[in-house]
Amino acid sequence: MNEKVLLEKLRRLEEKYAASGQNLESYLDGLYEADFLNYWDYIHLDTLLSLQVKRSTLPDEEVFIVFHQITELYFKLIIHELEQLCLASPPDAELLENKLCRIIRYLNILVKSFTVMSEGLDQGQFMRFRLALVPASGFQSVQFRKIELMSTSIKQLLHAGIREKHHALSPEEKTEGLYWRSGSTDLASGRKTLTLSRFEEKYNPLIRQWAEIFQDTNLNAHLEKNIWGNPIPEQLKDRLRQFDQLINISWRSAHLQSAGRYLKSNAGVTEATGGTNWQRYLPPGFQKILFFPSLWSEEEQQNWGHQILHRNPNDFTG
Repeated sequence: MNEKVLLEKLRRLEEKYAASGQNLESYLDGLYEADFLNYWDYIHLDTLLSLQVKRSTLPDEEVFIVFHQITELYFKLIIHELEQLCLASPPDAELLENKLCRIIRYLNILVKSFTVMSEGLDQGQFMRFRLALVPASGFQSVQFRKIELMSTSIKQLLHAGIREKHHALSPEEKTEGLYWRSGSTDLASGRKTLTLSRFEEKYNPLIRQWAEIFQDTNLNAHLEKNIWGNPIPEQLKDRLRQFDQLINISWRSAHLQSAGRYLKSNAGVTEATGGTNWQRYLPPGFQKILFFPSLWSEEEQQNWGHQILHRNPNDFTG
């Protein structure tokens, strides 16, 4: 290495560590004594592989656990990208394009990965080990709720019947009116399930906090403020539409297909593990949840979930 370059690097290091009250020599001594970093230590491989704790002796429960853990890690990546968009002041078009491409890539992987569930589990084993999981349910994924609150206004997450009068609702009434609560009512009595009760007990304060934090900084709020131009550039509009359809139609439809394969039979429909009303919660055409209503025509919104809105098979790239 060139001596001048080396001296400049040492000067920068000395400046960096001076802020801690220590001299560079102390840190160089520490660096010399430090062991080399191993891959398994960096990603905590032993810990990671110890987190698959089954509740039954059935081998396919391992597949079920790993799939859901991987899904939550991808949700974490999506949140990581959304945080950079929502908390920027405000995000510019270039940052939006970059982050949306990443999010679309993650969602494409998630949608395609659902074949691990819909085709990769032994049905007999699933119907047995699922009984050991009650009342746990994928419904209780709080990360998915955070993605929704970072992406759109709470108005878009209310039951369709009360969406237009959201201005008159208190924060508590809005929480009570969130669409997903209808998906966790007991199929027989209509009462709140244990799955929902426990979820709300653990996460309702956090959900209210997120709703407040992202009220004016969610992606749809930025869109309504025209911060990316009016009209919005077509490429950004298309990215937002891809995101909207992937998460609110393709992902939900893949989930629905998997649930239907295992929970429907000639004997009728089986309840989900948490007693959730999955037939009313999962179908995208029933709830009509979409993040960016201004980017879809009235006809497209009415047909939401009933047809493929993007007709080009290469649309979902990024």
